[in-house]
Amino acid sequence: MSSAQPLDIHASVDALPGVGPAIAASLSRLGITTVIDLLDHVPMRYEHERAEATIADVEADLPGEDDAANISVRGEIAAIRSTPGRKPRIEATLEDDTGSIRLTWFNAPWLMRRIRPGSRLVVEGRASRWKGYLQLANPRWQFEEERDEAREDRLRPVYPASEDLPSTRIESLVTVALDLVLPEMVDPLPAELRHRRALPDIATAYDRIHRPSDPDAVAEARRRLAFDELLLLQLGVMMKRRHLRQTLHAAPLLLDDDVDRRIRERIPFTLTADQDRVCAEIAADLGSDRPMNRLLEGDVGSGKTAVAVYAMLLAAARGHQAALIAPTGILAEQHHASITRLLAGASVEVGLLTGSTPAAERRRIIERLAAGDLELLVGTHALLSEDVAFRSLGLSIIDEQHRFGVEQRSRLRRVDSAGRVPHLMVMTATPIPRTLSLTIFGDLDVSTIRERPPGRSATVTRVVPPARSDDVYGYLAERVKAGEQGFVVVPAIEESDAGLADVESHRRRLEQGALRDCRLAILHGRQSVRERESVMDAFRNREIDVLVATVVIEVGVDVPNATVMVVEHAERFGLAQLHQLRGRVGRGERRGVCAFIGEPATEDGRRRLEAIAESDDGFRIAELDLEIRGPGELFGARQSGTAPFRVADLVTDLDLLRIARTDASEWIQRDPTLLGPDATLLRGRLMATYGESLGLGDVG
Repeated sequence: MSSAQPLDIHASVDALPGVGPAIAASLSRLGITTVIDLLDHVPMRYEHERAEATIADVEADLPGEDDAANISVRGEIAAIRSTPGRKPRIEATLEDDTGSIRLTWFNAPWLMRRIRPGSRLVVEGRASRWKGYLQLANPRWQFEEERDEAREDRLRPVYPASEDLPSTRIESLVTVALDLVLPEMVDPLPAELRHRRALPDIATAYDRIHRPSDPDAVAEARRRLAFDELLLLQLGVMMKRRHLRQTLHAAPLLLDDDVDRRIRERIPFTLTADQDRVCAEIAADLGSDRPMNRLLEGDVGSGKTAVAVYAMLLAAARGHQAALIAPTGILAEQHHASITRLLAGASVEVGLLTGSTPAAERRRIIERLAAGDLELLVGTHALLSEDVAFRSLGLSIIDEQHRFGVEQRSRLRRVDSAGRVPHLMVMTATPIPRTLSLTIFGDLDVSTIRERPPGRSATVTRVVPPARSDDVYGYLAERVKAGEQGFVVVPAIEESDAGLADVESHRRRLEQGALRDCRLAILHGRQSVRERESVMDAFRNREIDVLVATVVIEVGVDVPNATVMVVEHAERFGLAQLHQLRGRVGRGERRGVCAFIGEPATEDGRRRLEAIAESDDGFRIAELDLEIRGPGELFGARQSGTAPFRVADLVTDLDLLRIARTDASEWIQRDPTLLGPDATLLRGRLMATYGESLGLGDVG
């Protein structure tokens, strides 16, 4: 291919000159398969690369021991040697006509085979003085013949790279791509919108993000590319929202005073004011023939299950069925058990369908669902199977929605023989940060429960170093002696070389030590359903004092007599996960105590433990989690296929997000399916990026 021949941005990356199978494979491992992927692989930072100087100029600029600067010099290697030891290094002396400078590389013995006395190099790095001599530690270098022209001052992009594809190689590939693509690049945004929002055209933005003249050029380019990402997702969720509201129909599930009274009689406690308000919001949605599409968020222990039961019973009272789907078998089992207890003595039956359900029982459940004899069903992904058909599914509820993708939500929206879809409610005990609720969850109405049930006090939280773990278990033993129970959570099921606590070994250690007088049992995800149910029943019945478990108890476990939670290797868990675990205790009349035993080795680990100690407010925890982790996992990206943004930052770009949301709303109002002449390119990008994950295939 001629270097002057234009190239389509969607072409495979191996269409670029110099990209053979090996480099294409390396790029693919970085998520780069097309030319536009390469352009969207933006620098993670920039380094100020100085123009070349003589060694004498550097000497003059760095007169003192504390002085340092980024430099670039060229010269000849006068001497080079290898110094063995605990930290082996290569030492060399580079000379030009004006002086000499010492070069040092650590852990790079292969350099002795590449660089020899007489080699002429251009070296770059941060120069400083050591014992009076100029030195460069781990400098970047090139043979002089590889770079004939002296460089001017510039901002050098530094890319996310890999061992077999360094940043400098990615930079050279990007430069080739820019030269081939930018002259023919068509901007997907109308000129009027770009002018109104003071945005550069797309070709200029790509050029400036990869080849900036100064920091202001980077900021301007970054703002345009971040805006595009935010606008694209806003258009997707708003297109989907409008489609759901205007083209789909559901069975109206009307609430009256008699039905409301009968439902409340089935709930053995008085709903809080927040629960009452949320039930009213849900009932208003369910009473319409427009499908409900609502997110119910509430902190751990705020009473979301009672609200879900209220909605499910309303569906049953109006002659329809309701399904609740949970991400794990254990959580589904917990929901089934708690709902069954709530409905004890009622004529409404609750079925349970998971991957562990015996074949004969599964067939019986499916037959009864199809016949309409089973009104309420709790299950896992098994409930989404093609052979599971309801006679009249009026309401679908997804619990812990962040573990499900948007396309899985849409699979619960199957159209029935009457041309109707069920109402949909998704629940989460991990409150959604405001910025995220404006993005990937923008197609949902949001109901929030903030109020704690009466008598529920905040759990006492302590972060404890491993050296004090004996004190923690001594305290747990005392609480057990007083008639209470506790959890001990460990990160592993089996022993491994990582040195992490595992359930069986840790139980044995505790039984032989601080908890020798306690009754212990283990619980983890590899046990059979029957084993897990047996252990949980024994724990609820106080036949077990301490449960040593993995994070299978993270959500849904409700044992009021459990007051102490101990988490080993707490630095290994996510912040939201730690908060969920803390929510398993203090659910009765006595105050809960949670001890996080950990010794973080990373900055993120330290910040997580500081954050969990600082706050017990799930909404504040969610914001802190977003700041620490970024949006990637909080998006549910692993489940939904929705990639985190490459440029936009939901922590710092909230104002830009609001602008993009406004523009997307106006655009969808005038062109609901993006089929107008000014939206052709944008619609193509939208479908390629979010079509599957947002379920846009049936829109327009």
